[in-house]
Amino acid sequence: MKRPTIHDVAAAAGVSRGTVSRLLNGDRYVSPAARAAIERAITETGYVVNRAARSLVTQRTGSVAMVLSEPDQMLFEDPNYSTLIRVAIRRLAERDISLVMMLAGNEGDRDRVVRYVRGGHADGVLLVTTHAGDPLADALAAAAPAVSCGAVIGRENVIPYAAADDRLGARQMTEYLVSRGHRRIAMITGPMDTPGGIQRLEGFADVLGRKASKKLIAHGDWTQASGERAMAELLERTPDLDAVFVASDLMAAGALTTLRAAGRRVPDDVAVGGFDDSSVATSTLPPLTTIRQPLAEMANATINLLLARLDGAEKPEPVVLQTELVIRESA
Repeated sequence: MKRPTIHDVAAAAGVSRGTVSRLLNGDRYVSPAARAAIERAITETGYVVNRAARSLVTQRTGSVAMVLSEPDQMLFEDPNYSTLIRVAIRRLAERDISLVMMLAGNEGDRDRVVRYVRGGHADGVLLVTTHAGDPLADALAAAAPAVSCGAVIGRENVIPYAAADDRLGARQMTEYLVSRGHRRIAMITGPMDTPGGIQRLEGFADVLGRKASKKLIAHGDWTQASGERAMAELLERTPDLDAVFVASDLMAAGALTTLRAAGRRVPDDVAVGGFDDSSVATSTLPPLTTIRQPLAEMANATINLLLARLDGAEKPEPVVLQTELVIRESA
């Protein structure tokens, strides 16, 4: 069968080819009657828009690049990313925009991503888990409208972002552990070149002050394996610790593994608190007391900022969402 063309749509709708073209290219000045007739004709003929041809007219690709600045295994290990991707795909589809997932975990990948965006292959960029001092964010923001899920350190006033209040969440967890009578509270942080790593440690220190000593702090990289290693490090340095706040549920799952291997009962000997309230939090033994950050709402807010940028807004205001303590058996 011959593929239906824009001429077929125009003939079926009883309008000119130019009117059909204007509607397909986003022109708002098409009468409601003509719009209804064209949409009906598209359904009847089975016409599919030729994106390449439309891009020549609109100078838009109809796609957005989501850039993850982490090793590729994190995409499949951390359930937070699946929530962000799912919400982004659904919301962008409402505007007939496709999502292109790009990994930038090493220098070669970063160069490839920058070339792709500079080449005009994406209308906008959604940054995920950026790292302080990485020039990638600036390079991409210079090439296309960019927003970030989580603040870009040092670029908070340049690149719009949506985020949870990490510092508040860390205070909520630490205050809870203190209220339960724990006196030797340790922490496993995220990477200290990420906003979550920095701000969650700041919230921990806000509550404990001088008690938040270096001896009681170990660093992870958001992976479960790093949670195992950091917990082992803390037990070696401070065997009498009675609680640990872990800056992500995934790392907390690793900490639980190490505590179990060391013969420490949770929560009887050591209470464990996580952060995220991801699917990991309810699958561990015991289930994790954690800080709920509203991941779906955060993803929606990030997409709203991106769509605003695509519609011409220069600097949408950042969005910071509240966190909530969720109490389960681990603490």
